[in-house]
Amino acid sequence: MEDLTQFFVTQTIHWLPQIGFAAAVFLAFWLVAKGVGRTIKRTGENARLDPHIASLIAQTANVVIVILGIVTALGTLGINVTALVAGLGLTGFALGFAFKDTISNLLAGILILIYHPFNIHDKIRVSGYEGKVISIDLRYTKLENEDRVILIPNSKLFTDPITILKD
Repeated sequence: MEDLTQFFVTQTIHWLPQIGFAAAVFLAFWLVAKGVGRTIKRTGENARLDPHIASLIAQTANVVIVILGIVTALGTLGINVTALVAGLGLTGFALGFAFKDTISNLLAGILILIYHPFNIHDKIRVSGYEGKVISIDLRYTKLENEDRVILIPNSKLFTDPITILKD
């Protein structure tokens, strides 16, 4: 029993500085991620970028930096992170392939909000649908017709010809 207690004390003394250093590395990455997120949002506001886009970019940067922090902290502990990094790459590829339509709509929505090929209250025709634009979000654009509301995926608006109709 005494040998087991001695073993735990020895191991704790050995690992405590490494765990503290790994926690400090992760904390540094976390603080950098928060600072980068705030900077991106502030820069987006100054550039008059749509708040949804600035927030999305800030959150993406935040997640990437925190994941890098986790991997770096684990590497600091002496854990071989090669397999973890390869697994993250394969997971990213699989998720990207599985959600390609959703990601396509999201990216097209961001580009529509950045480039403004049409605005709210414009009357447009795309893919045989016609109506007045009532909202543009990251996934769909809503058109209002006399008798219905039409949701058009943003990827369709980005790839198909759009006719902006005069009133």
